Amino acid sequence: MKLAILQPVLVPDLHDLALMLASDTIVYQDTEPWSRKGRTHRAMIRTPDGTDYLNIPVMTRDRKKPIRDVRIDHSEKWVENWLRSLEFNYRNSVYYDFYEPEIRADIESGHQFELLLDFSLFLRRRIFQFLEIEIPAKILYSGSMEKYSSDPDQLAASLGADVYYQEHDARHYQRQGENRSEPAFKHPEYRQHFEGFEPYCCLLDLLFQYGPESFRVISHLSRHRAQGAG
Repeated sequence: MKLAILQPVLVPDLHDLALMLASDTIVYQDTEPWSRKGRTHRAMIRTPDGTDYLNIPVMTRDRKKPIRDVRIDHSEKWVENWLRSLEFNYRNSVYYDFYEPEIRADIESGHQFELLLDFSLFLRRRIFQFLEIEIPAKILYSGSMEKYSSDPDQLAASLGADVYYQEHDARHYQRQGENRSEPAFKHPEYRQHFEGFEPYCCLLDLLFQYGPESFRVISHLSRHRAQGAG
């Protein structure tokens, strides 16, 4: 059994998606401490100068709490900042005008969410719907597991995983297991709306540029299905 041990990032990227699609079971670590270095509150987008992040501010008093208990700080105008940033950086993308009304409504609905996790799960579900992505893996949340361990090796063993993967470049905020496997992942390159290519942008980047043709890029993930390095 292949296992992916991930934090519930705000908007997944193609590497996250590759691990989800390659795994039989996914554990979202919603009981781990929130970290400003993680991606539960931010998502990378393409800009003229390279990349930048969309950020959701969290309540200062919640910054040492488990991810599932962290609240959004609505005193900051993060929704307006998101919409302004998306328009500035993506208005010339091929499918921006097509998806903008629904994406705008989804982001504006963020005002209705108190918990960061609830909004991120809602946003992920919507983006997966737009991209027609279905995750066949069994999905577990650490907060609902009876035998959850923050030690990845113990967690994998308790679930009977032969191979397990963790987030890319996550050593500063996700406990790293000694027996984790490195995926044989090659990031697909696709035509972005600015010159050059920047990997690891969130799935909004692909959606605005490729729209219903995004499957042409996502299909490459199945060709490079994550495999243990041994």
